[in-house]
Amino acid sequence: MGDRRNLILVAVFALALGAFAVTTLLHDEEPLPSSVRVVLASDVEWQALNPLRGDKSPRAGTLWGSRSTPVPSGFLVKFVDGFSSPPHIHPVTYRGVVVSGLVHNDVPDAEEVWLPPGSFWTQPAGEVHITAAKGTENVAYIEIEKGPYLVHPAKDAFERPETPIKMDPASMAWADAPGSGLVPSIAKLAGNPQDEQLTRSLVRLQAGFSGTLQSDVPALHAVVIQGRLEHHVPEKSDAQTLEPGSYFGSEGKVTHRVSCTEADCLIYVRTKGTFSVASASQD
Repeated sequence: MGDRRNLILVAVFALALGAFAVTTLLHDEEPLPSSVRVVLASDVEWQALNPLRGDKSPRAGTLWGSRSTPVPSGFLVKFVDGFSSPPHIHPVTYRGVVVSGLVHNDVPDAEEVWLPPGSFWTQPAGEVHITAAKGTENVAYIEIEKGPYLVHPAKDAFERPETPIKMDPASMAWADAPGSGLVPSIAKLAGNPQDEQLTRSLVRLQAGFSGTLQSDVPALHAVVIQGRLEHHVPEKSDAQTLEPGSYFGSEGKVTHRVSCTEADCLIYVRTKGTFSVASASQD
């Protein structure tokens, strides 16, 4: 059973990578008026993920949407070192990205496979599973398409025709932008942007990168997974430093100016349709 859960659909991901626009910025463009939201990791408000478990519950902090109502949402979950949940299910499918520490998520009898930071996994609705974590600081970003996010006992299990996915950054298929200098690379996780589907991707920026992340779609949601990202909010003069767990999002056509200075940055991006990542023009 553990082997089935460790499917790495590399061939599928590689075929779809070309659908993303990864270009080189040739000139500066002023961003259009838009709606932009930024949540710093230091400003996240934490509460019990499952209030019924009291102090044994992981902590959760909402970044966007609402996990308690029937709408999409994204939130952080913080686990103590050595945390291990009892077998349980969720009535909705969720997707997760490890921000820090190590996370194990699988059916109860599966061999332990610890996912490092930057790993992506999905948990189908209705499937009995456990979640465990180990490390000094264990944080994951969780995303659902329709709330509320609830925890039900294993006896309430039901079947859904969904295949779970589990993959770490080393197993992902990365597509680098053409050209010279510091260029971004993208790993596609799910969805086909050409069909206006909901897509999920990881964007890797090398240390020293400076450029833009632009969206032409109704909404973009992005979470810093690794590194310190300098993010310039359109129509404001000061940039903000976004630590891992920080969020920025926008509605409509938006040009986010970003840079990564001290070490490589990893960003999770959720959109419906296409987006582009562009390095500054090369001399």
